[in-house]
Amino acid sequence: MAASPALKQNVGVYTNPAHKLYVGETTPSAEDIQSEGLLQPGEVVIEMKATGICGSDIHFWQHGRIGPTMVVEDEHILGHESSGIIVKVHPSVKNLKPGDKVAIEPTIPCGKCVPCLTGRYNGCEDVLFRSTPPVPGFLRRYIVHPAHWCFKIGDLSYEEGALLEPISVALAGIERAHLKLGDSLLICGAGPIGLVTLLCARAAGATPITITDVDPARLEFAKKLVPSVNTFQVPTSGADATPEKIAKTITSSFYDTVGHPDVAIECTGVASSIATAVYASRFGGLVFVIGVGKDMVELPFMACSVKEVDLKFQYRYANQWPKAIKLVKSGLLGDVKRLVSHRFTLEESVQAFETVKDRTSKSIKVMIINEDTVS
Repeated sequence: MAASPALKQNVGVYTNPAHKLYVGETTPSAEDIQSEGLLQPGEVVIEMKATGICGSDIHFWQHGRIGPTMVVEDEHILGHESSGIIVKVHPSVKNLKPGDKVAIEPTIPCGKCVPCLTGRYNGCEDVLFRSTPPVPGFLRRYIVHPAHWCFKIGDLSYEEGALLEPISVALAGIERAHLKLGDSLLICGAGPIGLVTLLCARAAGATPITITDVDPARLEFAKKLVPSVNTFQVPTSGADATPEKIAKTITSSFYDTVGHPDVAIECTGVASSIATAVYASRFGGLVFVIGVGKDMVELPFMACSVKEVDLKFQYRYANQWPKAIKLVKSGLLGDVKRLVSHRFTLEESVQAFETVKDRTSKSIKVMIINEDTVS
């Protein structure tokens, strides 16, 4: 099927081993999209409309790596929280057509390894994950992607479509943490993932919920988002700033009727925050770590041992996008667009990243949008 005649120059947002951040030309070009033979069976061309900046994008830019294997070794395009509109489809694609609004899962698993065959494709041994080096990401004007990982979003906005990625992270965590109706919950970290986890946990029926952070502005935003949540500003210095004392204050202040939270979901990856979650947990409780941290961290081993705390970790997500779409469409999560604090065009991407990096900006979710996007 013919592509739109109004195609523009394709540009992407790059970083590199020197930690430079810039906007430059990329593929596929407008000429490539117009030509025959660009697409392989099962592929589509998407014009990107909205892409959120994730903490991992900041890690790749600022530190050049996440863990020992995800390393920026060349010019690399960032971005994996995206939605867009279908521009062109391969004749083999029957479920999508030009003009369809889609959210795009950035995972491209092999479908053949044991994790894939057992339904946990987030652990695929040969996965291609957009924005994780060396796989280029979504932060560009046009991209070729498998139709299988494009989900129609109907009347959802493009920004809501882009937010489905962090929502899927939270849903995977809640699912694997076995959070149940009436469970008391501690959420450590009120960044974007912590806030989305808060929305999902409220919808799941967790109560009471306490969320912590070092930043009072983020806690204030959490309270506006979910007025029933308890907030706690974590001290960063002084005699009361140890994980054990922080945990004691949290449990005595907010869990007086239940003693300790049934579940703690840790969304920062910071060692002291994980330790706080362990100390706050009840006997037999669960600490579920979503946050991305350093290669090696110290943990309160004996506290885990004598309290029989289950300590679990998360790597991305699997099988969450259809559920996320249903939840946003239903309104059970509330108005998720409230999470978007700043908007920039693709050409303004460097400023967008600087805004995320600058804690004084009070950003929550910074969105890079197509200049003609109606959010």
